[in-house]
Amino acid sequence: MKRFYLLLVLIWMPTTQADSFQYPLQAQQVAPDTYVLEGKTEDFSRKNGGFIVNTGYIVTADGVVVIDSGPSKRFGEQQRALIEKSTGKPVIRLYLTHHHPDHFLGNQAYADVPRYVLPASKRGMQQEGESFTANMYRMTGDWMRGTGITLPDKTAQDGTETVGGHALETIALSGHTAGDLVIFDHTTGVLFSGDLVFNNRAATTPHANIDAWLQALEKLQSLPFKVIVPGHGPVAQDKAPIEQTRDYLQWLITTLKDGAANGLDMNEVMQTPIPERFKDVALARSELQRSVSHLYPALELGNLQPAKQTE
Repeated sequence: MKRFYLLLVLIWMPTTQADSFQYPLQAQQVAPDTYVLEGKTEDFSRKNGGFIVNTGYIVTADGVVVIDSGPSKRFGEQQRALIEKSTGKPVIRLYLTHHHPDHFLGNQAYADVPRYVLPASKRGMQQEGESFTANMYRMTGDWMRGTGITLPDKTAQDGTETVGGHALETIALSGHTAGDLVIFDHTTGVLFSGDLVFNNRAATTPHANIDAWLQALEKLQSLPFKVIVPGHGPVAQDKAPIEQTRDYLQWLITTLKDGAANGLDMNEVMQTPIPERFKDVALARSELQRSVSHLYPALELGNLQPAKQTE
């Protein structure tokens, strides 16, 4: 009898394992032939499976161009299945905006597709890919099952190329990381900015050079885009996400430099009040704390003065 009841429990138990590893992918059309899978503005967790990133794709006459493969093998496989089923066309190339794990750990699903990246990003994947993967396993658990490193095999360069009727410009920048690839579709006016731009989500800085980042934002601001797809946060039809990202970075670096100049320790700087204009920006407090750990030690060191020698 006990075995009978146990069998009933197993039959009626909600499928919290196999079914739960389906990412909630919904294609959002943002322009003709152009779609975005918008991630949550959250930290990595076992609940979201690492789906905190925006990935996109462009349907051309020759096939589909994908921008970023997402945080895991499962994600890449589900992303590609959705794309090929909904478009009826094969994926013909993959662009990777940079080397952070949520943007490239789905590459295994595209092992048969040309995978374009900047040289600095490929080096980052080679040097840090294994540690990124291990950390993602710790944060998101079984969503990562089977995920390994599939490196890109093509080098992206500055320039414009027509792919299936779409004039795609690839732009090599830096700031968020040492290699930030931007894709601008002149045909539709859609700009895929990668993590150089965040929208209503605080910017992350583990590999940041703030001065270079601010220069990159100036370049993006000058482009005649109609739609901008940030690396994280909602798609927009204006330059507000660029302006918000610039404002946040300027506030951040000023706060850190002032703290270092005034001899504050890291814990004191982490308690800096968040300005009212950033109160609704997701993860503003936690990203400030992370940025202090990433950037503050070098600023403190720069403020140390050598002791004067006495005669």
